[in-house]
Amino acid sequence: MSDSHSASYAAAGVNIEAGYEGVKLMKKHVERTNIPGVLSGLGGFGGLFMPDISGMAEPVLVSGTDGVGTKQRIAQIMGRHDTVGIDCVAMCVNDIVCCGAKPIFFLDYIAIGRNEPEKVASLVSGVAEGCVQAGCALIGGETAEHPGTMAPDDYDLAGFSVGIVDKAKIIDNTRMEEGDVIVALASSGIHSNGYSLVRKVFDVENADLGAYIPELSGTLGDVLLTPTRIYVKSVLAAVAAADVRGVSHITGGGFYENIPRSIPDGLGARIDKSAVKTPPIFSLLQSRGNIPERDMFNTFNMGVGMSVIVSAATADTALEALRAAGEDARVIGSIVKSADKVTIC
Repeated sequence: MSDSHSASYAAAGVNIEAGYEGVKLMKKHVERTNIPGVLSGLGGFGGLFMPDISGMAEPVLVSGTDGVGTKQRIAQIMGRHDTVGIDCVAMCVNDIVCCGAKPIFFLDYIAIGRNEPEKVASLVSGVAEGCVQAGCALIGGETAEHPGTMAPDDYDLAGFSVGIVDKAKIIDNTRMEEGDVIVALASSGIHSNGYSLVRKVFDVENADLGAYIPELSGTLGDVLLTPTRIYVKSVLAAVAAADVRGVSHITGGGFYENIPRSIPDGLGARIDKSAVKTPPIFSLLQSRGNIPERDMFNTFNMGVGMSVIVSAATADTALEALRAAGEDARVIGSIVKSADKVTIC
């Protein structure tokens, strides 16, 4: 137990003891994420990790950082804080795996108006769950109390992750060619993008988020808080089994911004709209918000959390590996010679 105490700091709104209690409560969650390579526990000035580079000729570190965005406002309204941490991890590790890297560790950052140990521990429990799903370790983090600059019940959750890949195995689209197949990995819903528009359409500050909506087969709040799916293990399984030539994480900007990021100049993605399996939440959003279809595909994932581009010869192998890893994977298009990066028809 620390002897640290500052009455003057407490009078300014910062509760040091609450911070210590939060760390105590989150330890059990952090311990769930321990994997070989972790050299330090909570409390140090830096998180220590020794990666296993055996078998790698030229190991390359890959990093990614992101936050939950305004989806966390839904969590705050509902008083449910144990899922947005999964979103935070997902937004980072799903980016890292796009180049074929395996995430190895994660750190989080929580800015909060008033440090409530149980709330902070709940947030970290979600982060830990995301790390377990991604197979990486939570080796550190920071909680910063911001009285006077944030409302007491407000918080902002962000983080970053580091992964590793052998240079020769980096997925960089240089071998992509006409005729390659585009495989979609189903999303779990809206994931963690476009929530400023979502909140406006559903007027979440005044809506009954606990009301059952038949079209959704659940409550609006539950559907909006559904965590982002983490694709790390399944994508790496596909990379090991098939000839993967490009991977895109479908986040803010939807199809039109994200799929082109994995496609070289001179080629484009032709998407068969009828092959895209779109969950009901997107139809409800579009109808209630009177949103044009192109804007939907340019804002949301529309049911496709990741796109994986594979050679035609190994498409069936990739589908088999992805489905064996638990993914709802399906072919939604192909790579064509085109000046237009994405064509949805």
